[in-house]
Amino acid sequence: MSNHQKRLSVPNSWPVERKTATFTVKAGAGPHGESGVPLLIVLRDVLGYADNRKEARYALNEDNVLINGKAVSDEERPVGMFDILAFTEREEYYRVFPGEGGRLALTAIEADAAESKLGKIVTKTHVDGGEVQLGLHDGETLVVSDDQTYDGGDSIVVDNESSEIIAHFEYEEGALVTAVDGAHAGEIGTIDEIQVTPGSAQNNVLVSQDDGGFETVEEYVVVIDENFTGGGDDE
Repeated sequence: MSNHQKRLSVPNSWPVERKTATFTVKAGAGPHGESGVPLLIVLRDVLGYADNRKEARYALNEDNVLINGKAVSDEERPVGMFDILAFTEREEYYRVFPGEGGRLALTAIEADAAESKLGKIVTKTHVDGGEVQLGLHDGETLVVSDDQTYDGGDSIVVDNESSEIIAHFEYEEGALVTAVDGAHAGEIGTIDEIQVTPGSAQNNVLVSQDDGGFETVEEYVVVIDENFTGGGDDE
């Protein structure tokens, strides 16, 4: 199979120029599905840390590039929403966050904030042994005991080393959220109302902001806390 991807057909979330060349690198198998951006694009097109695939491979072989606390050696490894990128030799740390138009962007964070990652719960199923398996937005799964209350739409913060849940943000009216897709991607506000839609149609979410607000569908909002807005202690 080809390891190239036509630029004109890449997902809107990919931070690449579509008219500068015909092809770009193709994302490998991994988390985030079709929206995952190959690490090579982040290293080359976003950060400018490599001019080509060969330089990127050399850098990755040094084990100085970590995604969610784990060293990465594959330049095609998909990177996506809320992933944590650490460049240990440079002492630089970034969180992948939605930018304008839904394109993935990098937000610089402090080293301690890079020790955990936020995930949105998209599925919840019971498994053998009286436990519950949570499915997160990036495809990761996590097993928790049945006496812990987590619901679809909630967000959790998971420690990269221990995989333990260290914070839980409920999806409810009054919660701080960001839109990760659609016309309002990258905007942050507070849930004013969750409008339950009968049938199979998605619920609508009304989000209030200091200067107005916006409406979007439930799938596009992720609950966050103040540290994700750029005004917290970790950024």
